[in-house]
Amino acid sequence: MKTSRFTSIAVMCVTVVLLLSGFVCANAEPQLYRTARRIARTEVWNDINSGRAGSATVAILDGGEAVYAEGFAMADREDSVPVDPGTVFNIGSVSKVYTATAVMLLVGEGKIDLDAPAVRYLPEFVMADPRYLDITVRMLLNHSSGLPGSIAAGNFGFQYNAAIHDETLAVLSRTYLKHDPGAAAVYCNDGFTLAEMIVERVSGQKYMDFLASRIFEPLALGHTGASVGDRTVRDAAAGVVAAYYRPTTGQKEPFEAVSFLGSGGLSATAVDLARFADSFSSAGAHILSEPALREMRKSQPSSSAGKLRNPELAYGLGWDMTYVPEYQEQGIQVLGKSGGTGNYNSMVYTVPDERISVAVIETGPGGRSVKIALSILDAVLVEKGLVKEKALSVSVPPKPEVIPDEYAAYCGYYILTGGGLANVSLDREANRFRVSSVLGGMEVPATCLYYSEGAFYSDDSQLYFATVDGEQYAAMKSSIGFDMVYMRRLPAIEVPCSMAMEMNGKQWLRRNVKPFEGALLANSHLVQSSTIETLPGYVDFFGIKSTGSCDHFHSPSAICIIRRCSPAGLPFQRRK
Repeated sequence: MKTSRFTSIAVMCVTVVLLLSGFVCANAEPQLYRTARRIARTEVWNDINSGRAGSATVAILDGGEAVYAEGFAMADREDSVPVDPGTVFNIGSVSKVYTATAVMLLVGEGKIDLDAPAVRYLPEFVMADPRYLDITVRMLLNHSSGLPGSIAAGNFGFQYNAAIHDETLAVLSRTYLKHDPGAAAVYCNDGFTLAEMIVERVSGQKYMDFLASRIFEPLALGHTGASVGDRTVRDAAAGVVAAYYRPTTGQKEPFEAVSFLGSGGLSATAVDLARFADSFSSAGAHILSEPALREMRKSQPSSSAGKLRNPELAYGLGWDMTYVPEYQEQGIQVLGKSGGTGNYNSMVYTVPDERISVAVIETGPGGRSVKIALSILDAVLVEKGLVKEKALSVSVPPKPEVIPDEYAAYCGYYILTGGGLANVSLDREANRFRVSSVLGGMEVPATCLYYSEGAFYSDDSQLYFATVDGEQYAAMKSSIGFDMVYMRRLPAIEVPCSMAMEMNGKQWLRRNVKPFEGALLANSHLVQSSTIETLPGYVDFFGIKSTGSCDHFHSPSAICIIRRCSPAGLPFQRRK
C-alpha cells in the first residue's frame, strides 16, 4: 500500500515537472516573433490537414540568428520519425540562386564576363537557330536567353541522370529559340543547366564540389547538398530526409532525385536555406564581393520590360523577384525565390538590409509555401516596426458593364503560359467573354469573364487585355502585386504548311523514357497529336506548335515552354 502511494506521488511529481517544463519552453519563445510563429503554425497545419502538403519545415533568421525553426508532421511515418529543424527537403528551383552565386564568384575572380557570349565558355553549345550566338551568360541567369524551357525527360525521378549534360546539348543542337536573346524574360530551366556546365568548365571542378567548397562550407550550410534521391544513395551524412507520401493512398514515394542540379537539384533544411539567403546582406557572413552583391540584388529586366500596366515580375540573377511592390514603397527591398518539384515545394524571402530571412519547405507539389512565407515575413516586418500593418478591407465585386466594341479584336486563340491552348470568344447576348480550353482538338468551356472599368473578372481572378509591340496579351495581377502575362494571342500563319504525315488523332510513345522517371513526367509517355480546322498551320502536340515545313514544327511563342520537335529527332515514336 505504501509502495502504491509512493508510486502515485512520484508519477504526479513527474507529471507536474513535465507540464511546467512545457510551460517554461512555451513562454521562453521570444515575444517579438509571436505573430509570425502563430501564422507559421496555423497556415502550415492548414496545408497538412487539407492534404496540400504532407510535412513541412519553417525557419526565421534575424541578424544571422535562427530565432524560430520548427518541423511539422512526420518525415518517416513507418519509423515514426518527426520533422525537425534538421530535416532535409528538396528545394527545387531555389537552386537557381546557388547557381547564380557560383557564377558570380567566378565573375569576381575575372574568370567569367556576365555579358560575354555563353559559347565563349561552352563552345560545344550549338543550336539550329543562329541567334544562339548572341546569348550571354547574364541571359542564362535572368531567363531572357530565348531557350525553349526545360528538357525534362529523364531528369525528374528517383535516380540521377549522369548523361544530362550530353543530352541537353544534343537536344539544343536541333532546337530553335522562342525569341531574340534578351527580348523577353520567360522562365527557363535550361539556361541554368548551361550555367552549371559553365561553372564546371571554368572552375575545373565538378559542380557539386564547387558548391561544397565555395558556398556550403564557408557559410556553414551543413545540411545542404544534392537532391534527396541522390544524397540518400551516395551521402551517408544526408541526415533525416522528409519522405513524400501520396495524399490519396498514403503510399511512400522513393526519394526524389532531380538531375537539373543548376536549376532545381539541391536539397536543404529551412535553416540552411534562410542562412544562405542571409548571405546576400553585406552586414553579415557573405562570400560575394560588394560589387557582386549589388549585382545579385539588382533587377535584370529584358528589353520588353515596363510595357504592361503595372510592374512585371522583377527577375534577378537567379531570383524570381528583386523587390515586392508594397514593401518597396516603404523603402524595404525583398528578394524572393520559389521552388517546386514533383514531390516538394519551397519559398525563401530575404530582406538584405535588415538581415531578415524566412524559409518554408513542404512535401507535396500543392502546398502554399509562397503565400505562407510571405505572410510570416510580413508579420516579422510589422512586429519590428519596419512596415505598416495591412488594413483589413472588404473586397466588393465590381459591377458588370457592357463590354466595349474594341475588345472584340481580342477574340481568338491564345497560348497559355504553360503551353496550353485557349480560345477566347465574345458572347454579346450574355455580355461575357468565354474562355475555352482546347484539348485534343476539342474545345472545353473553362471560364466566363465579365467586364468592368478596363478589366475582366471571373469568380477568382482578374485580368486585362493589352497590345504590346503589335502582340496581343492577357495579363493578370498576382497577389504580390506584379503583373504576369497569362496568355498570348496566337498569330495567324499567312501561308500555312501541311505536315508530310497526318497528325490528327495520332498517338505517340516517347522513346527515351527511363525506368527511374517520376510521376511528374508520366503525361509525356503517351501523347496524342491533333490539328484544329480553324487554326491552319498549327499542331497540338505536347503543346501547340507551328509547322515550319512539311517535316518539322516548333514553338511559335515566347511563352510556350515546350521545345521544338521534328520527326527525325523526336523523342517520340508513333504508336501503331
